[in-house]
Amino acid sequence: MRTFFLEQNNMKKILVYGYGNPGRQDDGLGARFTELFEKWVQEQKHNNISVDCNYQLNIEDSAYIAEYDLVVFVDASIVEEVENYKLEPAKPDDATIEFTMHAVSVSYVVDLCQKIYGKTPEAYVLHIKAYEFDFIEELTPKAAENMIEAFDFLKEFVGKHIIP
Repeated sequence: MRTFFLEQNNMKKILVYGYGNPGRQDDGLGARFTELFEKWVQEQKHNNISVDCNYQLNIEDSAYIAEYDLVVFVDASIVEEVENYKLEPAKPDDATIEFTMHAVSVSYVVDLCQKIYGKTPEAYVLHIKAYEFDFIEELTPKAAENMIEAFDFLKEFVGKHIIP
């Protein structure tokens, strides 16, 4: 896991958390996105933003997100309604079954955070359109384009949340 965070007073604590398997072609969008975003965070010296990634979400992530004001989860998507990328609010929901390869849903992690830690960070899912899931460690060209579009969007979105 990679984490970059230095606390600054009076600023929102932001987490960008990607997940997916970089060894399964476009399923690695979350991991590749966080590499790109972490580089930008470091270059811009945004000390209130942390970046991390994992293969899948776990119930333990509820403790992790409790430390933040804003969390953006980033994942590959094959959903038809996602053209290139789509940002959606993630509301607490205790339904653990989701049609996905990931262990638990984003909504379930947020729900556990609320129930166990009494905190509900403002949470979103950034879906990035994916196409292929072969055992290859590189993204398809179109998924890589979608990732860059999502990256540009998220820089602007997070920029609006940097000031408390």
